Amino acid sequence: MAPVEPPPCRWQLPDPEAADADGIVGVGADLAPGTVLAAYRQGLFPMHLDRRGRVLGWWAPDPRGVIPLDGLRVSRSLRRSARRFEIRVDTAFDLVMAACAEPRAGGGHWIHRAIIGAYGELHRLGWTHSVEAWDRESGELAGGLYGVAIGGLFAGESMFHRATDASKVALMGLVEILRADGDSRRLLDVQWATPHLAGLGAVEIPAAEYRRRLKDALDAPLPRAFDPP
Repeated sequence: MAPVEPPPCRWQLPDPEAADADGIVGVGADLAPGTVLAAYRQGLFPMHLDRRGRVLGWWAPDPRGVIPLDGLRVSRSLRRSARRFEIRVDTAFDLVMAACAEPRAGGGHWIHRAIIGAYGELHRLGWTHSVEAWDRESGELAGGLYGVAIGGLFAGESMFHRATDASKVALMGLVEILRADGDSRRLLDVQWATPHLAGLGAVEIPAAEYRRRLKDALDAPLPRAFDPP
């Protein structure tokens, strides 16, 4: 089954090439499923500009952060940690989003109620997914990530951990999913190559190159692990 295509976007979204030095291309519009999907297909993503979630911004950073699927850095200690966790897909999407939204150092504060509602609706339509690391001993959710999957694009939004290395193991699981059938058009977008993500293999590429790779990725098939039931 394919994800359910929502009604089309009713807005004229801004040109990603018009981004300012911070990567902002415009403000306004809404978080309707059709709007959000149209934005990702153009190379944009939404994020509120204020901590209260009242001003919606649309972003297209230049350079753009991506993780090459053959460039994830996995240390020996991380491989040992991976044995402690079971990777699952889409078994606890709402829990993952809620955990990612918890205020913490370096993130969480931008995932407002409106974002949770919008991406939850996209999940019910088959467009957003969670990759989860479950503790094999306790059976508890230890970490995970979520993002938007359109064809061969996976736009990672946020990740969290409650046990050492759990979010990194979830990222390992995601990369395995994207590499599963060897389609080189697949693209793992992480928006910005933060120091944390750079340590895991994220690199910066020019926005123009990102858009070229995005076009190819959108023509690739959805990974089987993300197929709706």
